[in-house]
Amino acid sequence: MRRIIITALLSALFVFNGIADEGMWLPMLVGKNIKEMQRMGFKLTADDIYSVNQSSLKDAIVQFGGGCTAELISAEGLLITNHHCGFSQIQAHSSVDHDYLTNGFWAMSRQEELPNPGLTVRFLVRMEDVTALVLTGVTPEMKESDRQSKLSDNIRELSKKVEAEGVGYKAVVRPMYYGNEYYLFLYEEFSDVRLVGAPPVSIGKFGGDTDNWVWPRHTGDFSMFRIYADKDNKPAPYSASNVPYKPKKHLPISMKGIQEDDFTLVYGFPGRTQQFITSHAVEMLINQSNPHKINLRNTRLSIFNHYSEANDTIRIQYASKHARVANAWKKWIGETIGLRRLDAVAKKRELENMFTAWASKSPELQNKYGDLMPTFKRLYNELTPLSLIVDYRNEAVYAVELVDFASRFDRVIAEAVKPNRDNEAFEIAKNKLVTYARRFYKDFNINVDVEVFAAMLKAYHEQIPAGYQPEFLGNLHQSCQGNWLQLAGEFYSQSVFADSVRVFTLLNDLDSTSARHFQADNIYGVYAQFENQYIDKVESRYYQISDSLNILYRTYVGGLMRMQADKRFFPDANSTMRFTYGRVGGFEPKDGVVYSHYTTLDGIIEKSTQANVPDYVPPVKLIDLYQKKDFGQYAVNGTVPVAFIGTNHTTGGNSGSPVIDANGNLIGVNFDRCWESTMSDVMFDPNYCRNIALDIRYALFVIDKFAGAGHLLNEMSIVR
Repeated sequence: MRRIIITALLSALFVFNGIADEGMWLPMLVGKNIKEMQRMGFKLTADDIYSVNQSSLKDAIVQFGGGCTAELISAEGLLITNHHCGFSQIQAHSSVDHDYLTNGFWAMSRQEELPNPGLTVRFLVRMEDVTALVLTGVTPEMKESDRQSKLSDNIRELSKKVEAEGVGYKAVVRPMYYGNEYYLFLYEEFSDVRLVGAPPVSIGKFGGDTDNWVWPRHTGDFSMFRIYADKDNKPAPYSASNVPYKPKKHLPISMKGIQEDDFTLVYGFPGRTQQFITSHAVEMLINQSNPHKINLRNTRLSIFNHYSEANDTIRIQYASKHARVANAWKKWIGETIGLRRLDAVAKKRELENMFTAWASKSPELQNKYGDLMPTFKRLYNELTPLSLIVDYRNEAVYAVELVDFASRFDRVIAEAVKPNRDNEAFEIAKNKLVTYARRFYKDFNINVDVEVFAAMLKAYHEQIPAGYQPEFLGNLHQSCQGNWLQLAGEFYSQSVFADSVRVFTLLNDLDSTSARHFQADNIYGVYAQFENQYIDKVESRYYQISDSLNILYRTYVGGLMRMQADKRFFPDANSTMRFTYGRVGGFEPKDGVVYSHYTTLDGIIEKSTQANVPDYVPPVKLIDLYQKKDFGQYAVNGTVPVAFIGTNHTTGGNSGSPVIDANGNLIGVNFDRCWESTMSDVMFDPNYCRNIALDIRYALFVIDKFAGAGHLLNEMSIVR
């Protein structure tokens, strides 16, 4: 049984309309943008941004852990990224005795830097347009399944060839414009990445959920890591003999600060945008998908908060989980508000009407594009109820940690009960599961999960039509007479998965008999019955519709590019390297409210005076530095700058991205968007869309004056 991540709201494309702040541009095509950037004040050349023949800005930027960005700030492999990007590593090293979340962590020597198994960073070696190679042998007459099979074969062959070029090379081929074009991204991946420094959460997450996605912001959202390599400066597994990596390029740091209207370049790995989904998809997003997911996550967060506030061990165990759940929860709230404010559905329909009118201008256009909009409508009408079930599968069923954990036993159970099993494959699968189980139980609390289990089953029973519920759920509802919590407690008291000792004992001597202990477990049964119901009644049709929509979008986007031939198009974000440019600038989010473009340490102290707001409690030492005005070289007008906003088009994955000035210096670390901007994944509005960045001077102040780790500054190139 396989788990599927929702992709109902497919990736899309946006059309450049003359507003420089819009767009997530491919670095190899920077030549199309460079003159405009230079008119805005940028002092560098296209080759300074991206080159395969000389060092360039791309060589100082890495994809961090697969979901964030980081940048080199020294010739000794020192990285800076967001605190929330390094949060899971900081949390993994933390305990009640060594609470690096609360107290921060600073390695005062290379020997004190902490390894992070599983953490990788990737440098982009090069990218290239491989459309012709990927589409070799593909014809218009092909069935879609045959087309996809041929594409996969071509991509596999191409990736294998280029990965052989170097140690640690990883090739990724990504479709652009819904498969109208394909690009190869060749990466060099390093796996020895060590934690160097992180401020306490009272700095790194100052404002917490209260301020998440909100401006004005006062969060010192940064952490520091170091890349290690072998003696030849090549990727190597962790070893005490590895040495700090020597990068081709690292970013100089500017102490000159920022002014309103200054040019800004954000360079990183934005995750996913949906700029050209149709009106039907937007309706489903704001009227169904977001509201339900928000409610489910709100319930989970309430349970997390209840236990975390009363128990420090649980607080540490669930800190990273809470952050992950809360981040998307608040984003979806803001996104829904923003799309409604922009009347996004009506704007999408206007574009679709323009497209339909254009397609009617000739028989050739009508034949190719005339049926697109009616077909979109029909497919989304059918997809919408199925999408609700998929949302609840991911946000309710698999939100229960023990159910999710039980689902991971499928492969081992299947191998164990085979009469003639592949012992090598079995041992590999079992060892992977044992490793995962150790991490799982370290941060698992049964009381928390029992409440989540009860709440999620109740929500599924109340919100999903009876025809799409597993039979056992209705029976449980009748038997528990509405007391889902009592029922959950009984389930967990009888489950082997709730007892780590029993799980490891059974795994240690796993055979067909002990495998059936797992298979017969009631928690595994919950997983299996939900999954069987999904497979029987949802999966096949859901993915048939999704595949059909992919084909429609490929045709639609190709048609838009024909219809608007004078426009500059950029492909949607898809976790590949992009740059976006704009300016430092405030905005007016609503009538009578004007936001400045920067914040200072004064604001931290002001917020700290608000009673009963636990997110606004800075460290005593920071308050002491403020009261003594002990700001050192970081003082600006009697305080310290903390954060600023700009007009750059960013999204998830841009967390940790460098904000670079007109001269190529690091001035900030991107960490968020304003709440009014969260709809920018679907529709960009230059009046509201602002990215939030940590002012690099605040990071230096914290490292130097607060943490006493000024030795780290000695290896940086600081421009004064």
